[in-house]
Amino acid sequence: MSFGTELELLPPEETSADASFELEGGEIVARSPMQLFWRRFRSDRVAMVSLTFIVILIIVAIFAGPIVSLIGVTGPNTPNNNCPGPASQCALNLFGQPTGPSSLHPFGTDELGRDVLARVIYGAQVSLEVAFISTGFAVLIGVTLGTIAGFFRGWVDSLLSRFMDVVLAFPVLLFAIGLASACALGKGCLGGLITPGRETLIVVIALASWPYLGRIIRGQVLSIREKEYIEAARSLGASNSRIMRREILPNLVAPIIVYTSLILPTNILFEAALSFLGVGVQPPTASWGQMIADASSIFNTAWWYLVFPGAALVLTVLAFNLVGDGLQDALNPRAGR
Repeated sequence: MSFGTELELLPPEETSADASFELEGGEIVARSPMQLFWRRFRSDRVAMVSLTFIVILIIVAIFAGPIVSLIGVTGPNTPNNNCPGPASQCALNLFGQPTGPSSLHPFGTDELGRDVLARVIYGAQVSLEVAFISTGFAVLIGVTLGTIAGFFRGWVDSLLSRFMDVVLAFPVLLFAIGLASACALGKGCLGGLITPGRETLIVVIALASWPYLGRIIRGQVLSIREKEYIEAARSLGASNSRIMRREILPNLVAPIIVYTSLILPTNILFEAALSFLGVGVQPPTASWGQMIADASSIFNTAWWYLVFPGAALVLTVLAFNLVGDGLQDALNPRAGR
C-alpha cells in the first residue's frame, strides 16, 4: 500500500545541521529547537564575530565612565588646555587648532580641546540607549497592532492598515526637524514635556519604525490564523485573546527577533542623522552624529575628529546587520536553499 510519501535525501552536513536528533555513542540524542538554532548560529563565524563586537560595545557603553578613567583620558566635556607647556600635553596647538592622536589623546582632540576617544565612548552610550529603547517601543506597538489587524481582519484590518500607510507616508524627518525647532524655544512644548533631546528622539524614531514591523506581523498572523491548531483551539472554546496570546504570539517569536535585529541598525543611523542635523541630542552631550557634523567644517585640518566617530558608526551598524542576517539564516535555514 502506498501513501504517497517521499523521502528527501539531504547532504550529510545539512542533515546533521537540521535534524532534531543525532547519534552520539550509538544512542539517539534529541535536540530542542533552541539547541538547533544556537548550533546553526554559532557555525556562522561572521555573525559570531559581529555579536562579540556588539557585546563589547554594550559593555563599553554601560561602563563608559570607569573605562574613560581607566584609560586615563579626560572626560567627554572637559577641555584640556594645558598650554603653555610641553607640546605633548597640549590639547590645542599654538594656533588654537585641535591636536591629532597622541599618547595623551589616542584619538586626538576636537576644536574645544575635548578628548575624542572619551566622546566616542560616551557617544556609543547615547546611540545604543536611543536605539534600544525606541526599537522596544516600536516592536511593542507594531506587534500589538499587527496582530490585531491580522487576526480580526475586516474593518479592523482595513482601519489599522490604512493608519500604517498614513504613518509610512508621513515625512518623519521633517516632522522631527519642525518639532525640535518649535520646542527649542522657551520651556519647550506641552509645558516642558517635549524638548529637544533623547526623549524626543526616542518618540520620533519609535513612531517612524513601528509600521514596518506592524505590516510584517500582520502578514504572518493572516497566515497563522488559518492553521489547523488555531481552528482546534477555537473549537475547544478558547477566546480570541487566549488564541492570540497562547497560540499566535509564540509562533511570531522568530520573525520578531529577526526584524528587530534589522530595525536596530536603522534606528542607530536615524539617531545619528537627526543629531547631525542638530535636532537630536543637544550639546554638550556626545553623539556620533553631532561629532560628524562638528567635524565637517574642520575636516581638512582635523581628519581624526570625523574618522573615528564615523568608523564607530559604520562598524556598529555593520555588526548589527550581520548579526541580523545570521539570525535569519539560523531561524530559517531552508530559506536560502
